[in-house]
Amino acid sequence: MNSTIFRIAVLGISILVISLLHYLTPLHLHYLHDIFQRFYYLPIILAALWFGVRGGLFCSLAVSGVYAPHILFQWGGQLTLEMERYLEIVMYNVVGGVTGLLAQRERARSMELRRTAQGLEESYNKLQAQSERIMAIEEQLRRAERLSTLGEMAAVLAHEIRNPLGSIRGTAEILRDDYRPGDPKHEFIDIQIKETERLNRVVEEFLRLARPQPSAMGHCSLQEELETIVTLTSGDARGRKITLTLAPPAGDPVVTADGEKLRQAFLNIVINALQATPPGGAVTIGMQKTDSSYEIRFKDNGPGIEPGILARVFDPFFTTKPNGTGLGLAITRKIIEAHNGTLEMESEPGRGTTVIVRLPRVNSEGAP
Repeated sequence: MNSTIFRIAVLGISILVISLLHYLTPLHLHYLHDIFQRFYYLPIILAALWFGVRGGLFCSLAVSGVYAPHILFQWGGQLTLEMERYLEIVMYNVVGGVTGLLAQRERARSMELRRTAQGLEESYNKLQAQSERIMAIEEQLRRAERLSTLGEMAAVLAHEIRNPLGSIRGTAEILRDDYRPGDPKHEFIDIQIKETERLNRVVEEFLRLARPQPSAMGHCSLQEELETIVTLTSGDARGRKITLTLAPPAGDPVVTADGEKLRQAFLNIVINALQATPPGGAVTIGMQKTDSSYEIRFKDNGPGIEPGILARVFDPFFTTKPNGTGLGLAITRKIIEAHNGTLEMESEPGRGTTVIVRLPRVNSEGAP
C-alpha cells in the first residue's frame, strides 16, 4: 500500500513539474517546448510498467488533460500549425496503452512461471518424500531378508550345535564328579561347562531373534516391570559404582503386553547402559505419558556413540563389545515392535546416550 502511494506521488509530481516547465517557458523558445513535451513519456511509461494498461491510459489521459490547455490557449489554437502537438497527445495515449498491455502480459507471464516453479517445487518435495519412504521400505525389506536368513541359520545351528553341546556338557559333568573341588582339573571342567552354557545361550538368542515366540499378552504395569529390572540390576550398578535411579511416574502406566518379554527388553537396555557408564556415573529411567503412548527413557552419561556407529546399533550381529554377540538390541527392538511400539536411540559423543521406548496406552475399554 505504501509503495503504491509513493509511485502515484512520483507520477503526479513528474507531470506537475513538466507542465510547469511548459507554462512558464516563453513561447518563442520552441526547442525547449519540444523537449518538455517528450518528457511526458517518462511518467506515462512508468505508470504503464507499474500499473499495467489502466495505469498507462490513466496517466496518458492525465497528461493530455494538462497539456491540451497549453496548446489551445498559449499557442492560440491554430489547428494547422499545431497539428504536431495534437498528434503528440494521441501518441501519449497510444504509448500508455501499448506499454501497459505489454507490461501486463509480462507480469501475467511472470506469475504463470512463478506458479509453474512452485508446482515443480511441490512435485519435487513429494517425489523426495516418496523416495525417502521407498528407501525406508527397502531398508525394512533388507532387514526382513536378514532376519529370514538368520532364521535358516538358527535352524541349522539348533540342529548341528545344540545336541553336541548337550553331550559335551553331560560328559563334562560326569568327569567333574571324579575330581574334588580345588583340583585344577575340577576347575578346568567347570570352565568348560560354563563356556558350553554360554555357547548354548548364544544359540538360544539366535532362535529367539529368528523365530516368533508365543506371547502371553495381558495388562502389564510398566512401573512394576521397571522396578523389577532395577532390583535385578542394582547389585551390578553398585559393583560398578553407578547410581541407578527410577523416577516415579504420574499415575499407574498400564499397557497390553507380555511382561516377561518386556522385562527381557528392558533388562537388555539397562545392562547396556550400565556397561557404557563409567564409575561414578548415573543411569536414570524416566517415564511420561503422551496422547497415545507411554514414553520410557533410559539415559546414561557415558561416552556416547559416534553417528556412524549409532546408525548400525540395531543391526543383527553388529557389536562394539569384545565378547558381544550383536543380538541384544536387535532382539530388544523386535520385542518392542511386536508390542506395536517403537525403539529409538539418541546419542552424541561426550554427552551420553538415551534409549527411548514408546508403547501404546490402554484405553478406557482395555484395548490398546
